[in-house]
Amino acid sequence: MPYTILLISPEEKEQLAVRCAPRIKYEIKSEIFGCCIKLISDNRTLLETWQENFSPMSQNIRSHGRLYVFSDPSYEENTVQFDPYTKTAFLFNFTYYGWIKSIALGLCGDILEDEHGISSIHGACVDIGGKGLGMVGVSGAGKTTQTYGLLRDPCARIISDDWFFTRIFGPEILAYGSERNFYIRQDLSAIWKEFDGLVAANEYDADGRAVADIRWVVGKGRLLPLTTLTTLVVLHRDTADSRTLCELEKEDACAFFEANEYFNPHLLVKEARKTTLRNQYIRDLVERTDCYLLNTTGTPKETQQKIRTILNMPESE
Repeated sequence: MPYTILLISPEEKEQLAVRCAPRIKYEIKSEIFGCCIKLISDNRTLLETWQENFSPMSQNIRSHGRLYVFSDPSYEENTVQFDPYTKTAFLFNFTYYGWIKSIALGLCGDILEDEHGISSIHGACVDIGGKGLGMVGVSGAGKTTQTYGLLRDPCARIISDDWFFTRIFGPEILAYGSERNFYIRQDLSAIWKEFDGLVAANEYDADGRAVADIRWVVGKGRLLPLTTLTTLVVLHRDTADSRTLCELEKEDACAFFEANEYFNPHLLVKEARKTTLRNQYIRDLVERTDCYLLNTTGTPKETQQKIRTILNMPESE
């Protein structure tokens, strides 16, 4: 786990809120798939990055969840304290924005999972000709790399490159985007030359990432709000596994998700009730999609070709 999570009571939440109050400089409300999430901090750089990343929400709307982000020597690096009752998270001593925004998405997912029957997937989602492809896997498996590999084709449109929400409607499962602009890696163009110059070199942060408007490269019409999810690819990097590409049986797919904690390290609450919800959701998901296991031990271009084989999609020139 990249950071530690401690569940706290509403009383402890109130004490922490009082502790942070004198340092508050910025409060901004953002809309994440219908949820109003409030960022509270004293860090202006964080505020500006957040505003580029997420869509604004009217400041008159009451927040559904709150994220306090501060530096505090009293706490270990990358400490999260979360009150599941009031949906309030305190993040102490975080320097990596990617984890901050993922915790915000996890907070939103916690709200939607409990109250609206909406689940979330830590993964990428691309629309190909009206059909949605979801890609999941542990960190470093290649989700982002393969997403942008597909976007070299004009027929591909993006829902999300990191996190999407899903809702079941009868026999179909719809996938919805989560972010206005995407937090991308600087080394993306080393693999796909088409994305060179997406962001000016001086705009990347210390982790070699920046929030970028993907419309600048792929065009305004290629960022979609939703798609019907029909295919799910689990990206799996394991040199000891002889399998390269195979279709997963439903039970095997469910077991794979459960064994890997749903490929989501940003779940804020892990308890029996939540596990039951998530296991049922995964069963509903794999019942409504064709699910594949793809070993990514080859080069990114070799993996890209295998994904295109699944989709009957020709390789981009």
